[in-house]
Amino acid sequence: MLAVLRNPTYAKLFSAQIIALLGTGLLTVALGLLAFDIAGGDAGIVMGVAMTIKMVAYVAVSPITTALVARLPRKAVLIGSDLVRAGVAVSLPFVTEAWQIYILIFLLQSASATFTPTFQAVIPSVLPDEKDYTRALSLSRLAYDLESLVSPMLAAVLLTVISFHNLFVGTVVGFLASAVLVIASRFPLIPPPEPSRFFDRLTKGARVFWSNGELRGLMGLNLVVATTTA
Repeated sequence: MLAVLRNPTYAKLFSAQIIALLGTGLLTVALGLLAFDIAGGDAGIVMGVAMTIKMVAYVAVSPITTALVARLPRKAVLIGSDLVRAGVAVSLPFVTEAWQIYILIFLLQSASATFTPTFQAVIPSVLPDEKDYTRALSLSRLAYDLESLVSPMLAAVLLTVISFHNLFVGTVVGFLASAVLVIASRFPLIPPPEPSRFFDRLTKGARVFWSNGELRGLMGLNLVVATTTA
């Protein structure tokens, strides 16, 4: 699986992905501490609303932003997503009200929902061999799954030596480093997709899934797993 990291472009992009994932995870932990600092006893309610917004934004915004940026240069989209997340991290120390947390968490997750599908769409162009593409996609999925375990532990270690306000500084640096790695990556020539209506681009993924019996079965299995682990 790690053999795909010999490709310098994918290695840089994968490093950018890991840094951005850790930054998002640390930012989520810092948000929880910020909510407690602002709301006190109501921090649980604030974080509950914030996490709901986080999940809704990630699920609902992803297909919309993917359709909107379909014809834009993918490198620019990845860099822009990192810069938006860095901007959110910069803004968080100045938050004084719970509703401001809600807006910033929506922007953060919207940027992440733009970065992820764009990153995955670049992989087949960087690694055209099917086996390499499969390994790269598996490695990317592994990074997403491990982030939920690593980020809280890393945050706990960091909080023993720094205040949670300083976590914001670290996440800003992380997102900027991710953007720099994307800038340093040499993208292959990726032709823009054929012009199509926005609604067609928005619903294409769902239509492809629904028209393929195997994909419908996979979606059903994912729903079962998601329901039992919710």
